[in-house]
Amino acid sequence: MDFFETVRTRRSVRSFKPDPVDEDSLGRILDAARLAPSANNRQEWRFVVVRDPLTRQMLSIAAEGQAFVAEAPVVIAACAVESDHIMHCGHPAYAVDLAIAIEHMALAAASLGLGTCWIGAFNQPKVREILGIPDSVAVVELMALGHPAAVPGPRPRKSLQEIVAYEKWTF
Repeated sequence: MDFFETVRTRRSVRSFKPDPVDEDSLGRILDAARLAPSANNRQEWRFVVVRDPLTRQMLSIAAEGQAFVAEAPVVIAACAVESDHIMHCGHPAYAVDLAIAIEHMALAAASLGLGTCWIGAFNQPKVREILGIPDSVAVVELMALGHPAAVPGPRPRKSLQEIVAYEKWTF
């Protein structure tokens, strides 16, 4: 699929078929995250791939009871192993770096005909406990991944004129 078509058609999928994600596709998606840029190329991230149905069910409960989390054949926990690194601009590097890596995964999945959903509504201590993640590691996002059972239509988006200014803030 053409890159811009992938970006245009990617959706947050919340309904998945039970079909497993093949190893080649999963590897390509994870490799897209590995290749993502990060501050000082530190790659201060780790990804826990969950395919076990019981573990996915527990993650679903920890994710505010969102049933689609258990339904997805794969859930990926995106974790920051270093949360003290602050970029010169004042923002924590891990939040930016993981956002880039996760979106690389989402776009790679979409290009392969798979669906994803970023999940920010979850209880971090419960997710850490379920996955055996130490307290020193921040669980930044969960991502559901699988074959879409249904693909939602496009969501409204603001025009470029509403979100882009040139040379100076003119909003």
